[in-house]
This record gives sequence, C-alpha cells and structure tokens, in this order.
Amino acid sequence: MYSCQLLKYSRFYRLPMQNQKLELHSFIRTLPQGSGVYLMKDRLGHVIYVGKAKNLKRRVSSYFQGSRRFVRAQPKIAAMVEMVCEISIHETKNETEALLLEGKLIKEYKPRYNTDFTDDKQFLLVRVDLQNELPRFRLCRHKKEDGSYYYGPFAQAGFLRSTLSEMRKKFGILLSDANPVKLEDGRFRLYDDARAEIFAGHNETTQEKYRERVEEACSFLEGKAKSWLAELREKMQKHAEAMQFERAAEFRDLADALSKTIKKTRRFTKQWPKQEDGNWHGLERLREVLELDRPPAVIECFDISHVSGTFVVASMVRFVSGKSDRRSYRRYKIKSFEGNDDFRSMEEVVGRRYGRLYKAGREFPDLVVIDGGAGQVSSAVKAFTSLEIDPPPMIGLAKREESIVFPDGREEMVLDPRDLGLRMLQQVRDEAHRFANQYNADLRSKRIKESILDDFKGLGAVRKVALLTHFGSIEKLRKATSLQIQELDGIGAKLADRLQLYLSSGKNE
Repeated sequence: MYSCQLLKYSRFYRLPMQNQKLELHSFIRTLPQGSGVYLMKDRLGHVIYVGKAKNLKRRVSSYFQGSRRFVRAQPKIAAMVEMVCEISIHETKNETEALLLEGKLIKEYKPRYNTDFTDDKQFLLVRVDLQNELPRFRLCRHKKEDGSYYYGPFAQAGFLRSTLSEMRKKFGILLSDANPVKLEDGRFRLYDDARAEIFAGHNETTQEKYRERVEEACSFLEGKAKSWLAELREKMQKHAEAMQFERAAEFRDLADALSKTIKKTRRFTKQWPKQEDGNWHGLERLREVLELDRPPAVIECFDISHVSGTFVVASMVRFVSGKSDRRSYRRYKIKSFEGNDDFRSMEEVVGRRYGRLYKAGREFPDLVVIDGGAGQVSSAVKAFTSLEIDPPPMIGLAKREESIVFPDGREEMVLDPRDLGLRMLQQVRDEAHRFANQYNADLRSKRIKESILDDFKGLGAVRKVALLTHFGSIEKLRKATSLQIQELDGIGAKLADRLQLYLSSGKNE
C-alpha cells in the first residue's frame, strides 16, 4: 500500500488512505513532465533513494506500474518500491542541473539504495584550452573563467575516455599526453610515436589546419555527430553479416559509448504569457468574488522555495493594475531558524515585509496573496498579530484544487478554471513561484561553484565561510596571494601557501 506525498518546491500533495491504487494514478498525473530530481522516503521519512529524470512524470510512474519489466526483473528495485511511503520532487531548469543536484543530494543523504555518486568526486568535463597555440582536449572537474571551451558534465567516465580516444583517431586532435614539436617550416608534428599512425590524416600540419580539426571535434561534443554514428553502425552491420561478430561487437560498443557521451544539453528560455493592459476585467472579478470595497489595484504575493529543507528562500512579487512591477520584487533568506518549516518561514517574511512598511509609514497593498493553504495563511495572519497591526485583505491559493482560502474561517472557494479572477490570481502566484525558484537555483549554483573548497584538506567549515566572506568569491580568492590569505585569523603561512598553490595550479579542476 502506498501513502505518497509530492513536494514541488514547497507545495505538498497528500493521498487519502482509501482506494490508494486509484489515488496513486491520479497523483502521478499531477507530476510535471520537465526535468528534475525525485527523492523516495520510507515511513520514517528517511531518504532511501535519489534519482534524476528527463521527464519526472514518466520516470516516477514507471516504478509503480506492475507491468514494468525493469522493476520485476530487479529485486533491489522491487524491495525499494515496497518501502516507499513518500515521494518528493524538485524541478530543474535542464538535465545538467538535475544531474548536479542529484549528485549533491546523494552525497548529503547517502541513500541506502543508491550506488552511484557515493564518493566525493565531481562530474567530469572536457576542457579545450583555446589560449594554447595548439588546443588540447583535457579532462577536468571544475569550470574556470579562463576563455576555454567546456563540455559536460559527463557522469560515465569510462564512456568519456573511450570517446576521447576515438576522437583522436577520427579528428587527429591532441589530448593531454601529447608533446607536439614545431618544425622549421612553421608546421607542427603532433605525435612522434605509434599514435601518429592511428590518425588517417596528416600528422604534420599547420596551426590553421589543426584548429579546423578542433572545431570539428567541438561540433561532435556539442552533439552534431549523426553521420559518424551512422558510419559506425553501418560497419557493425557489415561485420555482423560477414560473421565477424567480435569486430561487430567492437563497433557496437564504440557507437554506444559515443551516443551516450554526446547527448545534447539543451538550452531553452520559458516565455511567459503577455499581460493584457490593465487586466481590469480580472481585477473587477476579484473585487466581486472576494467582496472587496474596490478592485485590488495593488497585489502582493508570497511564496516559499526549498530543496528538501535546504536553500530555504522566499519571494514577494508586486502587481500594479494587473501588471508586474518588477522593481518592487523582493527576495528573502530565512534568518530566524534553520531547517524546513513553511509556516514559520511564511510568518517571518510576511512580518519582515509589512513591519518595514509600517515603520516607514507606507501604504499596504489592496490584496495579499499567500501561496498555500490554511496553514500558510494562518502563519501570515500571525505575523500581523505579532506586529499588533491590522492586516490588509488576504487570501491563500491552495495548489491542489486551486481553491481560495480565507483567513476568517470561511469555507474555501473553488472558481471555474476559466474564471478571470482565478486567472489573475494564478498569474500572480506563478510569478511569485518563478521568482522564488530562480533565487533558489541561483543559491544552489553558487554553492556548487564554491564547493571547490570542500576538496581541500585542512579547512573547516568556519574557515571556509570566513574566506568566502572576506574575498567575496572563489575567483577573487584564486587571485589572492599567500600573504593576503594569511590576513585572516587562524590561517598561517604554511596553510596559506598550500591553499594558494591548490587554487592556482589547476589541479583542482
């Protein structure tokens, strides 16, 4: 039997205990189809598995469909599914971010059913150092702002190394182990050993011709390699027809490695719907259904965002005459406590916002919208009570049924999905949600970038924070001298020298 709970950022969906099979299918239909990470938990709330997905809806549903062979064929997965009592998800901008977030959460929670990402390594990247006279293709683990091309990340190191080896044969490029020699006529001899015979083209070439090879290889890493894959599969088929099965298997494995390496990392920008000028029809409808004295010309909305209790942030967006007023947007880090508590978080940010407005003598909005149900709305009311001031008109918008929640105990209101007032509220709520998640993603990206210090032995948490606070960023710390690093309390000359060498040598990449 399943008792599942879906977490989409800070929103929760609960399944009734009765007729759970039917409810499970209804639950899965609410999942988004974008990329992201999912966490499976047992009845005690412990994370037992973390996974990533290109399509969250399709991936999560696959575990709970009895006909799926991969579940029935693998006792480990079947046993895990039986233990699942709660599922939480977090959507990401793209597959790359999902991959990075998956690794971070696996390292953090160490789920019993995960076997990957249990070490402290970062994912591999391919770096092409364009500043070099003859750019080489190297493996690294961290991206720098150094003018190089970076491709990845790649989770499967074996496939990646096989791919680079074949790229050397295919394109005639240099890897990290090459020692090219410049000839008297200005050309370069790339390899002086047996590797010179592997590449079908010229081993001796000009800088201009070599850079053409680099561009072709870079195009391959960007996913533009259908013709090469087709060529390999054609060779596999020919060897198979000739009963040369071992040779055919070699081409098959090579094609599989290449295809897995060069999957594209797509970039896209979500286009938000254009706002109608004024949107007065929706505002007038809100005045009617909410029984307001006048249409809410100024609306402010709050949302909480986090990833499994970490990176807890909040957003406040402001709409004036039905249009977003981006200059008035605000974002918040939770300061009063640590951990995951949506109610306390909402109370804190609402109190901070309107306590500041009250002290400054500024007017409150015509309507405050809380992203959430009765609990979040009650927490917002509690903030005004603590401030000893009367709140403006306030409602909550509960995601599951898109129901309007009132702070005075009135019955929740469910409007027709086509209702202009509901559409106005959804537009405001979705913008607050987007703004909160953007801030959350920014903090996660910054933390991933700064995690380079985690791999340096000899620095505790306090010193790491002190270094980043003092210098402002990893980039500025990297440029600092040993004497500048020693200015911080608790960091001596020996430790500063090691840290400066570690950051500047490139071994941390």
